[in-house]
Amino acid sequence: MNREVIFTYTLRVYNRLVEKYGDVFDCSYRTVAGYFSKRKKEIYGNEAGSLPLEHIHGEAQADFGDADYYENGKLYNGKYLNLSFPYSNKGYFQVFKGENQECLFEGLISMFEYIGGVPTRIWFDNASTIVTKILKNGERNLTDAFLRFMTHYRFEAAFCNANSGHEKGNVEGKVGYHRRNMLVPVPRFKNLILFNEELLQKCDKDAQREHYRKDATIEELYANDKAELLSLPKTKLDVSKYITVKTNDYGRFYLKNGLHEYSVSPKYSKTSVLLKITANEVIPMDESYREIVRHERFYGRYKQQSMKWLPYLTQLSRRPGALKYTGIYQMLPESMHNYLEKCDKSSKGKVLQMISTLTEMNGFECAIKTVDNALKHEVTDTDSLLNLHRRIHGNYVELPPIQLSDNIPELSCVISDFKVYDRKLEKSGGRI
Repeated sequence: MNREVIFTYTLRVYNRLVEKYGDVFDCSYRTVAGYFSKRKKEIYGNEAGSLPLEHIHGEAQADFGDADYYENGKLYNGKYLNLSFPYSNKGYFQVFKGENQECLFEGLISMFEYIGGVPTRIWFDNASTIVTKILKNGERNLTDAFLRFMTHYRFEAAFCNANSGHEKGNVEGKVGYHRRNMLVPVPRFKNLILFNEELLQKCDKDAQREHYRKDATIEELYANDKAELLSLPKTKLDVSKYITVKTNDYGRFYLKNGLHEYSVSPKYSKTSVLLKITANEVIPMDESYREIVRHERFYGRYKQQSMKWLPYLTQLSRRPGALKYTGIYQMLPESMHNYLEKCDKSSKGKVLQMISTLTEMNGFECAIKTVDNALKHEVTDTDSLLNLHRRIHGNYVELPPIQLSDNIPELSCVISDFKVYDRKLEKSGGRI
């Protein structure tokens, strides 16, 4: 066992003793750790010892860890995929919202492309995304998707024995190292893709330190690993998942046993739609395999909904007379209902088309904010909507009022006498 594993086991024993005996148990953690170490040697003797391993240049180990982070202010309890090279102790990692097949493949591809090659052999756990069955002779039945991925990138896959993740101890140590040094405190960022690009660069900078055992830096040793890497294939493999789903009356569909709801378009209600699913996105596609809309992929076992309003607003603008009789109308925010009630029957189509345009420009939430302001100003024409939207969401600088100096005299109130103009008109015979 490595030190981290021993510490985890010892701490678990200590906590269980405290929980069971409470105030009666007055031993310190150090006492429990000493007893644990002594009894371990008595029980296992020399069998508990481990043989030093020689790591081969160009081989790597892969494993996931848990990672909390904030993206655009929202907290995610995500995962991060680690790839480490035991010979040099160099490691890379990528952060995701989950630990599925798409995350594994996309993470590995990102790291392959960044380092400019593919490890000759990669060690894995027996995750269900890779292994379907462990056979008696130690061989594995692998998933079709992983076989295709492995064949395309031409590396050899090796697997730990069942319940023996410590056999790839280098990457297990790297999981903890990356968390402590690059994910604490909990990171905050706006874009996960850009954050992952930064992480790869940080991993390169981290490799400038000395190796914990060898007389060289990690980067210097990594040169031997890099020399053995396989070349990248000429074509990048599409590792997206493709499935077909059935939409409901409103052109929406569900994933994750009905917990995650996504929209398509009213045009595609009660029909079958092909989905392209990546690690971070869900993309419904039309009959010609063209993108209809694009959703951020949900994670978590709770109800979530993603609604892309543009196709719905476009459809409503073409048939404004049927607006109230569609289920889509009930889905609109209350402020939208109030605004459309104030519009003339003849102008509703144009207004809906303008809201559709504003949605395409800056998103539905920004369009609704514009509608809210239009209600306050009691304007219902499309020109006012557009001008309000540009003022609220455009790059306009609000200038402070001009402060006049004391030496500028105040203007007296001027009262116009229109009778003067009347007399002039009379003298000129009605012409001026």
